[in-house]
Amino acid sequence: MKKILVIHGPNLNLLGERETNIYGRETLGSINLQIAQKAESRGINCEIFQSNSEGALIDKLHEARKTCDGVIINAGAYTHYSYAIRDAISSIKIPVVEVHCSNIHAREEFRHNSVIAPVCAGSVIGFGKNSYLLAIDAIKDLI
Repeated sequence: MKKILVIHGPNLNLLGERETNIYGRETLGSINLQIAQKAESRGINCEIFQSNSEGALIDKLHEARKTCDGVIINAGAYTHYSYAIRDAISSIKIPVVEVHCSNIHAREEFRHNSVIAPVCAGSVIGFGKNSYLLAIDAIKDLI
């Protein structure tokens, strides 16, 4: 069975509480359950990880190169400026799909640029929790 890693970056642990007008009221735990169920329904084993620490996200990406067939990542604010995460994605040589719950292009200007997008296989943005679920279908075809 193929295996993917789903990475949630900084502040995503506060889904359901944080900026509910943008991110909604659903918790990360609820979303993780739906991600795991969708992956299983597609015949994919799914590991889920969340951290607010850039180094922990990089370490997890490095680990994934040996244990996973692909990665779905919502790097949160690191999307816009973390060249270290960009380099980690570039170096692992497995497909990575970038995800964002909100449409980053419809928000503040500083959010419009993704430094990780050029090294990802693709991006799914703006569909709330469904961005993750759509990304599972996308990555299934890549692994």
